[in-house]
Amino acid sequence: MNKAKIAYKPVGLALGAGAGMLAGVAFKQVWKLAGHEDDAPNATDEGRAWREILLAAAVQGAIFAVVKAAVERGGATAVRRVSGTWPA
Repeated sequence: MNKAKIAYKPVGLALGAGAGMLAGVAFKQVWKLAGHEDDAPNATDEGRAWREILLAAAVQGAIFAVVKAAVERGGATAVRRVSGTWPA
């Protein structure tokens, strides 16, 4: 394993945690705008329809994946700029 890859591990973990929090905030904002509600449904919300719960899960997953990919790609690019080597 090269030095850049080893050095990137803790950076990648921190970026992943930050991306998760950012994605959660983004999803809440998108859900408020799209659903006109403050809270997205949970899978165990008895009063919510299957369609609404599955839609919320799909939107949340898509936002999480996009944010995570963007943050990880940005982190890897920054490591390459600093070290001259791609970390992954």
